[in-house]
Amino acid sequence: MSFLIRVQLPDSPGTLGAVATALGAIGADILSVDVVERVGGVAIDDLVVELPGGRLPDVLITAAESVAGVEVDAVRPYAGVLDTHRELELVEDVAAEPNDGLAIFTEGVPKIIRAGWALVITFDADGAHPIASSSAAPTVHRLELPWLPLARATVLDGEESWVPETWQELGTELAATPLGKPDRVLLVGRPGGPMFRAAEVARLAHLAGIVAVVLPD
Repeated sequence: MSFLIRVQLPDSPGTLGAVATALGAIGADILSVDVVERVGGVAIDDLVVELPGGRLPDVLITAAESVAGVEVDAVRPYAGVLDTHRELELVEDVAAEPNDGLAIFTEGVPKIIRAGWALVITFDADGAHPIASSSAAPTVHRLELPWLPLARATVLDGEESWVPETWQELGTELAATPLGKPDRVLLVGRPGGPMFRAAEVARLAHLAGIVAVVLPD
């Protein structure tokens, strides 16, 4: 099975190599690596790792944290490898079919931002309701969203009262960004985490800003 493991490690030469060696020692194979964020001498990296059948994912945490200064933020099953060029492909897909662009964008965003699902929500006189959703998104008809309209991309508190109980039970991390206008937003969720980092939220906002230009009003 393949897993996405997010690690915090000292941003110094050789540390990532030491993590790779430790993972290799338990039979894990690193398929791809993506640097999520670097700040204050600490790097946040996402690794897609293939683990031999019969091994529990807990061994990934033990192996990675055997390297001095390394902490594992989260481990979860993951299909495929990390591809940092998907943003351009998604923008091209939306531009090619702008009338279906909202659905195409919503379906593609979770693969880029490594979220579990995405919803596009609009806000009108009747309240907030989704107008597009990814295939894995939870079914909702109405949401009470006290943070709408939204001026800028932000991380949301997944334990606030507006968050549906099922989302809270799954420990869903949430982030949102305006999609061309403050009353149309993209909401993404990561059931079970990890939390959204500042660099990821900025990446989400940048992508939404580009796509909003080619989406119909």
